[in-house]
Amino acid sequence: MSTAIETEEHNALRAAVAALGQRYGRDYLSRVAREGGHPDELWADAAKLGYLGVNLPEEYGGGGGGIAELSIVLEELGAAGCPLLMMVVSPAICGTVIARFGTDAQKQAWLPGLADGSLTMAFGITEPDAGSNSHRITTTARRDGDDWILTGRKVFISGVDIADATLIVGRTEDARTGSLKPCLFIVPRDAPGFTRSVIDMELAAAEKQFELTLDDVRLPSSALVGDEDAGLLQLFAGLNPERIMTAAFAIGMGRHALAKAVDYAKTRQVWKAPIGAHQAVAHPLAQAHIELELARLMMQKAARLYDAGDDMGAGEAANMAKYAAGEACVRAVDQAVHTLGGNGLTREYGLASLITASRVARIAPVSREMILNFISHQTLGLPKSY
Repeated sequence: MSTAIETEEHNALRAAVAALGQRYGRDYLSRVAREGGHPDELWADAAKLGYLGVNLPEEYGGGGGGIAELSIVLEELGAAGCPLLMMVVSPAICGTVIARFGTDAQKQAWLPGLADGSLTMAFGITEPDAGSNSHRITTTARRDGDDWILTGRKVFISGVDIADATLIVGRTEDARTGSLKPCLFIVPRDAPGFTRSVIDMELAAAEKQFELTLDDVRLPSSALVGDEDAGLLQLFAGLNPERIMTAAFAIGMGRHALAKAVDYAKTRQVWKAPIGAHQAVAHPLAQAHIELELARLMMQKAARLYDAGDDMGAGEAANMAKYAAGEACVRAVDQAVHTLGGNGLTREYGLASLITASRVARIAPVSREMILNFISHQTLGLPKSY
């Protein structure tokens, strides 16, 4: 893929991460998932090379870059077949929120570890009955002296078993209006009353999904991230990087599948010429490449706006990038499997498991329909139906 619009530093970062990814690859990640393990070796190597915390402030051991750099890391690992899902959650969402809104004590406690990979943090927003509607979140936090008491449930939360803490989105009562407003709390993994159960997924991934129960979890006042009155702003400060990183995840996966299909189409011969010489095979692959490139451009725009501090502009672009990347990824994977025919469904070629995995970017962290809703009323000014 051409990277002409990126800086030399970005090009160098891409090449370096691609080299790391090639040392591990799809086989490594598949084996780890099959054995029920975690990609600890790759995580440690990426951390050692400074890739995990590339977006975090230098004074806390990070790279001093932004989501533009972090998205490059995830995209290139994905293109090599070994994306790290926890990068979306730990440095991108949690690291960003703490770096922007955390107290000095929270920054010192978490950012160096998030940057060097020695600490990880999960993110809990989704609830069984709320789906994408953050206004229906029922996890509540109430004051008890200086402490907070959290009660509620979360679902489809990634990596809670390996995370040192989970950044939980709860709601507190506004003393002035009585209405509930979102707030973010750091909940340690071993907090009394904080329990998890694994969700049995068809998805073949190293990172497990969990349902969480918070049963009167008592937290000190220092567990609240940022200002109690700026909850929504803080929440969206984490959600825009999540969408940009999900786009990177999807683009990387689409590139990986497409590269396998192109290699196959160049060498597989059924008649006189390789099958890639036939337009019925070649054109859909060319189309997939175009769609991935276009999605990447929007991802770069979103990352640039976010890193420049334009939260409103970044919100629109991040949603568009996530939408475009999800669609491009599903089509690239589908076409790759189709190009290989029966071989596309074998374990040897490693594409079949991507059929399920590629759907994730269409569904999470927000469905494509909710993105279309956002663009309809935020960008186009159309009335809301909900």
